Amino acid sequence: MDILWKGVVGGLVTALIVWASKRGNVLPGILSLAPTFAVIALLAVGAKGNPTGVREACLAGFRTIPAYLAFLGACWLFIERVDYRLAVLGGIAVWLAAALAIFLAPRYL
Repeated sequence: MDILWKGVVGGLVTALIVWASKRGNVLPGILSLAPTFAVIALLAVGAKGNPTGVREACLAGFRTIPAYLAFLGACWLFIERVDYRLAVLGGIAVWLAAALAIFLAPRYL
């Protein structure tokens, strides 16, 4: 049941973003910043009863902000050059590279 309500919340936010995209371009961009998935992640970690785990999850979330900004920047740059689907795919690739660098680079330095 725990997974079901998390899926419902994610689905509702997705539906809200799609609905908002039919009425403009700014609101869907703002809604994607809503901490929906962070809330789900923190509730899942918090359900273990370990406050330290929640703090660790928060810190991991903080560390992903540069990767998210890299994703948005790549999409912004690619959209003038390729189809929007390829721009998003390129953004995901940039996000993945940035996230891997953020989390793996400290191990090798």
